[in-house]
Amino acid sequence: MASEDEESAIFVVKTTANQERSVAVMLTQIAKKDRLDIRSILAPDELKGYILIESPRASIVEQAIQTVPHARSIVKGQSSLDEIMHFLTPKPTVTGITEGAIIEITSGPFKGEKARVKRVDEGHEEITVELFDAVVPIPITIRGDTVRVLKKEEQS
Repeated sequence: MASEDEESAIFVVKTTANQERSVAVMLTQIAKKDRLDIRSILAPDELKGYILIESPRASIVEQAIQTVPHARSIVKGQSSLDEIMHFLTPKPTVTGITEGAIIEITSGPFKGEKARVKRVDEGHEEITVELFDAVVPIPITIRGDTVRVLKKEEQS
């Protein structure tokens, strides 16, 4: 096992599509059992068919993936923390929701209702909407992660 102060690198491992999470879980178990110097494993949703592994040397990662089904190979070269930082930074839940968009509420007391977005508050990750089926249009404020965009605002 390598010394803890040895510099880390990020290695990209190609996997079977939609098996990224299971490969990451198996690699975690192997790394613990065999006491391999694997410091972190990341399977970002946006990165289909690949996982990221932090380790000091590629040979450690090679050894770890040998017996893991769906782990194909290490992509040549290595990445830096700067290159993968966008995977580690949470995105606001209201990203992609614009004023005037038509949304469907996916949870809470108004689940299944359709509404038009009146205001987007990125700081609080909330949106203010007006329900279509309401007798009187009353604006309600809901969390951005409880909606699904049906139609973006028309550009005129």
